[in-house]
Amino acid sequence: MSDNTAVLEMRKVDKSFGPIDVLHSISLKVKEGEVLCLLGDNGAGKSTLIKTLSGVFQPTRGEMYMDGKPVNFTRPSDAQNAGIATVHQFGGTYPLMSVGRNFFVGQEPTKGYGPFKIYDREKANAIAVEAVQNFGITRITDGDRLVGGLSGGERQSLAIARAVHFGARVLILDEPTAALGVKQAAHVLRIVNEAKRRGLAVIFITHQVMHAMAVGDHFAVLIRGAIAADFRAGEKSREEIADLMAGGESMADLEANIEGYMEAHDGQPPEPAH
Repeated sequence: MSDNTAVLEMRKVDKSFGPIDVLHSISLKVKEGEVLCLLGDNGAGKSTLIKTLSGVFQPTRGEMYMDGKPVNFTRPSDAQNAGIATVHQFGGTYPLMSVGRNFFVGQEPTKGYGPFKIYDREKANAIAVEAVQNFGITRITDGDRLVGGLSGGERQSLAIARAVHFGARVLILDEPTAALGVKQAAHVLRIVNEAKRRGLAVIFITHQVMHAMAVGDHFAVLIRGAIAADFRAGEKSREEIADLMAGGESMADLEANIEGYMEAHDGQPPEPAH
């Protein structure tokens, strides 16, 4: 792959639900070892964009590419198999399960043969602890520890380490610092920089300008479902970015209505009008 080729790219992507346009001609790209910060206030369209990138929604118009080749994700597993990992707040971890179990949930290592196979707790714990410590989470030394006893930042870091271990090439981080204190947020930002150092492409979704500026290489501001600005690090001040982000509240009710529809219809999005 050429150094100039994006790992993941959207070209003029629209997403509509019936007559309602939610995303408008979105063009974005992120490369290896780069953090793309997608900035937008609540209701800017970030949720719909994340779900389109991760295969929950399909674009109404436009194209998506990985490594310069067109892709079509018809379900979340397609995106996951292509190396796209989405980490939501708290990383989708389960508080009543151990670190080792959380790390391997659904992909647990086993030992024994045939009907005598059992979960290999020792192996799972050793791999999980090593992986999270390699990401700087040195406080976790016991794979049997319950995840509910970890801080929010540690849970985010566990989820990121898990995604990297299972081959993620693109990390989509959905508001990873939104519910965290200063110290925990700083820890997550260090993890983001470590993922970038390892060559991953990171899409960091946030409405917190200072957190974005701490890790970002490339920035896009989303307002009412459209890209209002696209710029590189150092090209705009904090105040200029905050001014760009102002507005977009009208999308909040629309996205909430879509979420409510999906919850009532087994996760199915609204059908386009004919």
